[in-house]
Amino acid sequence: MTETCELSWHDSTDPEIIDILEKNDRIAVVGISSKPEKASNEVARYLLENGYDVIPVNPFQEEVLGRKCYPDLASVPGDVHVVDIFRRPDDVPPVVDEAIGIGARVVWMQEGIVNNAAADKALAAGLKVVMDRCMKKEHRRLEK
Repeated sequence: MTETCELSWHDSTDPEIIDILEKNDRIAVVGISSKPEKASNEVARYLLENGYDVIPVNPFQEEVLGRKCYPDLASVPGDVHVVDIFRRPDDVPPVVDEAIGIGARVVWMQEGIVNNAAADKALAAGLKVVMDRCMKKEHRRLEK
């Protein structure tokens, strides 16, 4: 059974988040929506505007934000540094398994998304984990 809770077990420090944002520029956004009003689309657009290479991942879309959309992480060509997850907490474990399988460096679960078991699995595989935080908000907050 997947363990989830209201609060994340690890509150990433500002230096950890700054390190992730500065050293990882290829970001797969899993669960991206083509609808501009959705958070996943807004965050991906923001990341693109701020110099990140954003790879949309959604099996139900062919293109988002003018970029080819991939059905899953295994289909993405080249390296993926960060897997930014916009999925329900119960849907996170298979995404983490894929992230581990493709050799991603970081699993980032967006605001409101917490799955401790998946986070523990990612950490055990050597990935960094950020949980229950918005990548756009953190980038804005920590921008110098």
